[in-house]
Amino acid sequence: MRIVNRRTYFKRFATMVTAIAGVRTLYGQTPQAGASTAGGGRNGVGMSNRVHDGIYYFPGIGSNSGYPREDHVLVTDPFEKHVTRTMDALKKSLERAGCSMDSILHLEVFVCLPHSDTVPMPSGKARFEAYSAQYQTLNKIYGTYFSAGRAPSRAYMAVEWIPGDSLIEVVGSARVVTSRPDPA
Repeated sequence: MRIVNRRTYFKRFATMVTAIAGVRTLYGQTPQAGASTAGGGRNGVGMSNRVHDGIYYFPGIGSNSGYPREDHVLVTDPFEKHVTRTMDALKKSLERAGCSMDSILHLEVFVCLPHSDTVPMPSGKARFEAYSAQYQTLNKIYGTYFSAGRAPSRAYMAVEWIPGDSLIEVVGSARVVTSRPDPA
């Protein structure tokens, strides 16, 4: 007789969901005939941005996305500058795809602390307080980009590192509200 516990059940369930989601992901990554793709990505060139069934799926947008290399912010720049530039880059990416900030359905926000030889990395309670300060700073700026009561659902995660010398990166989806002009 085989004993089925929560862990075994969860493992089977997770395997099944992953298999199903994997198939959907493969279909979602294959552009359909006539499907549109929108520009964006880390350096303004379309990475894996997709408009599918009226939903714009955008990959990681950070504080240096869409800015020329000579205008990049550094990890030692204030977190406020990283948040503002990331939200501005997100807004531009959304507008290029025919969306607005208020049409965002879900947003995942990743943040990290600066990795620099000139900035000591906090630990313990100081690390918790540093992330808490970033969270409060993000909330203060974040709310200014949306109409009252229109901020999307959001997940906020602290990670060790974000590519592109950014302290913040956003990933998500938005409903397309206007048609995009055809590229000339």
